[in-house]
Amino acid sequence: MKIDLTDKKILLTGGGGFLGQYVFQKLIDRGAKKENIIVPRSSDSDLREQSVCREITRGIDIVVHLAATVGGIGYNKENPAIVFYDNAAMALNLMDAAYKNGVKKFVGVGSVCAYPKFTPQPFKEESLWDGYPEESNAPYGIAKRLMLVQSQTYREQFGFNAIHLIPINLYGPRDNFDPASSHAIPALIRKVKEAQEAGLDHIEVWGTGKATREFVYVEDAAEAIIAATIGYDKSEPVNVGSGREISIKDLAETICRSMDFKGKLVWDNTKPDGQASRQLDTSRAQKEFGFKAKWSFEDGLKETIKWYLSQKK
Repeated sequence: MKIDLTDKKILLTGGGGFLGQYVFQKLIDRGAKKENIIVPRSSDSDLREQSVCREITRGIDIVVHLAATVGGIGYNKENPAIVFYDNAAMALNLMDAAYKNGVKKFVGVGSVCAYPKFTPQPFKEESLWDGYPEESNAPYGIAKRLMLVQSQTYREQFGFNAIHLIPINLYGPRDNFDPASSHAIPALIRKVKEAQEAGLDHIEVWGTGKATREFVYVEDAAEAIIAATIGYDKSEPVNVGSGREISIKDLAETICRSMDFKGKLVWDNTKPDGQASRQLDTSRAQKEFGFKAKWSFEDGLKETIKWYLSQKK
């Protein structure tokens, strides 16, 4: 049965973040009342603390858990213990508190980083446990696997309605463009803009450019999360993606063309590529709750660049 959000009290962790802002709006678009959506701020509510989680889940009907400590390859490699502990602790404490406080549904948002380093393409949900994740993102990926196990065991033992979604790399307006922690698309957009401002004839890019990635526009990802919140109630994890893969080399060249940058790409082979390839099989999402990405990569990239440049004026 589909959930009517009209009178539901919803806890949206990470609601002030990149994805969270879009999920917040989608919840309202689907009938949730703004005053019934609770968005805890990390400065006031440390989700690594059991007492905090017990307090903020009281009286809540639905938890949508987006909050995470994460960055790009560089950030994850420099902070593996923090990335692992923070994400594992938040999920463990929040889901346990939600169950004990009688929350009706828990929507956990995992990560493609949970998949094994060597996974047949496209990634199917059944392959999740077939090996260890790619080393540079493993602490984050394993923490997200823990959340999946918790959701499945709480369902099995307690009948708790917890679901788990696995989104591919996100991009879009309001993304994180901090060079210390951003992902590929915002990092490249910023590099190109800064090269243009400095009059440089090149930009440096990590790795070899051979790795391939799938990206999903943030608005599509938010739509998938809401569709699953309303209409998916099973234990199996569900991939959320766009179904299109692109090499980092092609991605960098596309961004350069889109921003009218004529400079060269200089590849830093001393830096890691990360996992060789990432593309999801998204058939389960379409079958179970009717989700299929609507945004083309070209249109989404155009909107992302447009937004970033508007912030630079």
